[in-house]
Amino acid sequence: MDKRFALPMVALSLALATVPVAAHHSFAAEFDATQPVTLKGTVTLMEWLNPHAWIHIDVKNPDGTVTQWLIESGTPNTLFRRGFTKDSLKAGTEIIVEGYRAKNGKNRANGRDLMLPNGKRLFLGSSGTGAPADGKDSSEK
Repeated sequence: MDKRFALPMVALSLALATVPVAAHHSFAAEFDATQPVTLKGTVTLMEWLNPHAWIHIDVKNPDGTVTQWLIESGTPNTLFRRGFTKDSLKAGTEIIVEGYRAKNGKNRANGRDLMLPNGKRLFLGSSGTGAPADGKDSSEK
């Protein structure tokens, strides 16, 4: 092997070996299909991250207190292909999210559907993740 090629390859291999890798878990590993949840709240932040975008919302409880929730959705690319853009969900927007609660009891949910104030529904999930099939996604079998 040519030394001019080998040295850069070794350097690249070492650099890549130090990059942290985030594990990607199935729906069933983190969320409970037997605990559907419907949340009405105000968006505080939308994070366009891979492998999942995250929606942060404040949910007002019956006693007047506020609980912060994190809603996991599909990948940014998947959301974008469904017509969901960075301008679709701004901080301060009142939304309703249907999804499934986290198994560990934290205020996290895997989002299924999101309803905007104008009544438009957006499918947040990704097909084939292990989430319950309810017929709302036309690509489900």
